[in-house]
Amino acid sequence: MNLASHMVKSARNHPDRAVLRHEDATVSYRTLDQGSARMAGLLHDRGVKPGDRVAIMLPNVPEFAIAYFGVLRAGGIVVPMNPLLKSREVAYYLEDSGARLLFAWHAVAEEARTGADQAEAEAIVVGPGAVDELPAAGPRVEDMVDRHDDDTAVVLYTSGTTGQPKGAELTHANLIRNCDIVATELFQLTADDVIFGGLPLFHAFGQTCTLNAAVASGACLTLLPRFDAAKALEILGGHGVTVFAGVPTVFGRLLRLPGRDAHDISRLRVSLAGGAAMPVQVLHDFQAAFDCVVLEGYGLSETSPVASFNTVQAGPRPGSVGTPIRGVEMRVVDDGTEVPHGETGEIAIRGHNVMKRYWQRPEDTAAAIRDGWFYTGDLGRVDEDGYFWIVGRKKDVIIRGGYNVYPREVEDVLYEHPAVADAAVIGLPNPDLGEEVGAAVVLKPGSRTTAEDLREYVKRQVAAYKYPRKVWIADALPKGPTGKVLKRDIVPPAEPDRR
Repeated sequence: MNLASHMVKSARNHPDRAVLRHEDATVSYRTLDQGSARMAGLLHDRGVKPGDRVAIMLPNVPEFAIAYFGVLRAGGIVVPMNPLLKSREVAYYLEDSGARLLFAWHAVAEEARTGADQAEAEAIVVGPGAVDELPAAGPRVEDMVDRHDDDTAVVLYTSGTTGQPKGAELTHANLIRNCDIVATELFQLTADDVIFGGLPLFHAFGQTCTLNAAVASGACLTLLPRFDAAKALEILGGHGVTVFAGVPTVFGRLLRLPGRDAHDISRLRVSLAGGAAMPVQVLHDFQAAFDCVVLEGYGLSETSPVASFNTVQAGPRPGSVGTPIRGVEMRVVDDGTEVPHGETGEIAIRGHNVMKRYWQRPEDTAAAIRDGWFYTGDLGRVDEDGYFWIVGRKKDVIIRGGYNVYPREVEDVLYEHPAVADAAVIGLPNPDLGEEVGAAVVLKPGSRTTAEDLREYVKRQVAAYKYPRKVWIADALPKGPTGKVLKRDIVPPAEPDRR
């Protein structure tokens, strides 16, 4: 079994059908098939063997799909990386995963090369036109390396409860089954569907629910590298999108955009929301404005990602994240014991979607997966009808516009500043993004710096979605008897800092 088999099957059944649309370019299944075969040949020539990790640092462009399926075709393991990562982050991902090869987009070549050099890896810069170049040059490997169901296909890095991001090992079986359920049962995709591809493909949500689901169905994915509400609306109408996928933030931005009536969005039949809690009012307003049903679901990188979803057939319940998908169990527990319906506890998940393990982190794996159950760190409840509701998080994670930001990682950068004595990064309510990143900083005696200087310092060293937009200088941070910072007691200043 190989995740790339979906792509090859669709290429043989629909060779001339469009699979990817990006700006003015249209890529057929035949071209994707040939391009991924050339990519597999390139990897073979560079000594990549089955099980080797290959990193991809590309935005939502056709080249991502070619590289992704090319690595899988060659039997390699894909390590997707956010193109916004800075060199220090690039080096960490490469060193931790052991990836010796990185395919990076031309616009981020400097950060990619610097990080690759630090990790003693090779960065191959990819630019527009690779779709046309790969099918016409180099060796082509038609045969697909067969992989066992339990072989790792993708290592997705996700923030945990402590330390640096951890790599969740998702197997071919994890991803194939999750994709098939999404495509056939949840959204009932056909080759006539056009899926909006604005979700980042380096993220599990984008990979499973847009790229892999589209390819498995012979459908078309229309790509948007960077979300822009006006451009998204133009794509919805101009490309005849039938399925829209996004995090709650983008639903709100589309609702606030004037001029919707100028675009024909009549083909849109269903929208799927995930990545963060969806405000019920936004859900209702979007359904009314766009005349389509909105289905909210729940999952994590560690669950491939879909664990539960509302469905049209069962009747969606606004505000809930639906019921577990086929083959998956969910329960609400307190110290491992299931709690009664309606009571709050930690959500635990068991099923074919749960990751194999964290990459080279046996202790973290043992802490997260106990007796076959993956403990999510998210707090929720389940009603009498089996619908789950997310009420909060145990993990110290900020979700900014659907992206997870782990405070410890940002705090570590702040502590590297020579003037910083103490720092705490917290999530601040934001009507557009859900949460914004804020940082309270205590300076060393006699040191001088400004909030703006600290913000710019962090901005230079982490991805754009991670750095704190709001930074303030505090006299001290509230702490408990053991010296632990009490983040719940941190109060930001009344007037926000200038952006």
